[in-house]
Amino acid sequence: MLVDSHCHLDRLKLDQFEGDLDAVLDLARSRGVGKFLCVGISLDNVDRVVDLAGKYDDVVCSVGVHPLDVDSGLADVDRLLEMARKPNVVALGETGLDYYYSTETREVQQQSFVAHLQAAGRAELPVIVHTRDAREDTIELIREHGDPEHAGVLHCFTESWEMARAALDLNYYISLSGIVTFKNAEALRDVARKVPLDRLLVETDSPYLAPVPYRGKPNIPAYVREVAEFIAELRGIPFEQLAAITTENFYRLFPRAA
Repeated sequence: MLVDSHCHLDRLKLDQFEGDLDAVLDLARSRGVGKFLCVGISLDNVDRVVDLAGKYDDVVCSVGVHPLDVDSGLADVDRLLEMARKPNVVALGETGLDYYYSTETREVQQQSFVAHLQAAGRAELPVIVHTRDAREDTIELIREHGDPEHAGVLHCFTESWEMARAALDLNYYISLSGIVTFKNAEALRDVARKVPLDRLLVETDSPYLAPVPYRGKPNIPAYVREVAEFIAELRGIPFEQLAAITTENFYRLFPRAA
């Protein structure tokens, strides 16, 4: 079995499926995907991701405010704890820091990230972290405000091995998306070879970042198989082994998803 550990089911492009989300999920299931983590990005879509997780037995969700959505509304620790109590919520986030697309909101991003880390510790939930061009601050805030017992994951990882190693030292997991299949991603493939197998997750981040051979097209959860197959070949292990290990890792990190 495979798990798509990070997808945005409420944002999928459904044109080719005649608007039918069930058809998208059925295609993924037919390719061995047995669980989907639908990730929240703002206060506006909390109810939507919670509703989706309630509709499907194999869908769970997270709630949080993406660093590029902080302008749409912030949640303090108490609000996040209230959100975390909703049904089928298994994590807080995605949260984190993105200085690549926005430096103007740097301080607000940090404030939001700290609130998520503190709320996650109190709720005993893992944190889903988005990080781009903010290596030092991301690690420092996790180190200062995170709960190493519950930790979290650096999702759609695209940074250096040094950052990955620092996150691993803080009990975090590393999740790889279709970017690892891109021709210009050799540095990321080096990270994919080095991450301990028991700390590795796979994801689509759909509808974004479709893997080769679908690059440039809308991404869907079924394509997590291409990500897993690519990493298995990269590491020289059978696909079935990679699928089993990453699924086990998912349930270890997100125990409420079981």
